[in-house]
Amino acid sequence: MASSKPSLDKRDALFLSLAGVFLTSLVLGNVIGTTKFVTLFSIELPDWLRAITPSIVRNDSIYIMSVPVGVLAYPFTFLATDLISELFGRKKAQLVVWVGFFMNFFMLLVMSVGHWLPNTGGVSGGLPLFEGVYEFMVGNTIASMIAYLTAQTVDVRLFHFWKNLTGGKHLWLRNNASTMFSQLVDSTAILTILYLAGNLGDNVNSVATLIILIINSYLFKFFFALFDTPLFYLGVKYLKHYDEDPSGYSLYKNA
Repeated sequence: MASSKPSLDKRDALFLSLAGVFLTSLVLGNVIGTTKFVTLFSIELPDWLRAITPSIVRNDSIYIMSVPVGVLAYPFTFLATDLISELFGRKKAQLVVWVGFFMNFFMLLVMSVGHWLPNTGGVSGGLPLFEGVYEFMVGNTIASMIAYLTAQTVDVRLFHFWKNLTGGKHLWLRNNASTMFSQLVDSTAILTILYLAGNLGDNVNSVATLIILIINSYLFKFFFALFDTPLFYLGVKYLKHYDEDPSGYSLYKNA
């Protein structure tokens, strides 16, 4: 006997929750952006590899896996859109992508108004902090929105390309094939734009260094994509009764 479908309120709550994870991760990533680079791990390099590794990502013979702090939040956007794509269809996933795009410019507008209005002397508790974040955020938001719209659109379309090609089977294929390629597009686009705009710091002064940063950023996203595959399977299996994908392809059929 088929299980009853969840109520409309519950379905809306799930969609809004996934959209909320997506939007929070996106906005947070753009606010903190490249304000800080964090070290994920470090390894000792052999002599031949040390000679060709830029000094910005190594300390003598120790290679440092360094990524922008904003990158830590960004992979969750792909997990959220893939779940929305699987459960609610391409149109709703694309809708969330467009909402995220315009919400970031809304955030930029609000921050800009705060920047333009005169400071109330003796009351503001962190004016230099606000101005510092704002200075970085403008460049980060514009660059990331160009990269984001391209990468997320690629992700959604590739996801459904593979879904239609396989008739809804092989979830791991569409999840990884779409996410890994779109994240390469994203990492390359955003860091290249920030490099050309001079928003990556004085030590990033060559294409070779830029390429290393792109590789570091992409490797983090690549391994996160592998890590989120079992999470994606669990999410789809646990939430299978919420499936309303109009394409009709469902990985888990109700008994």
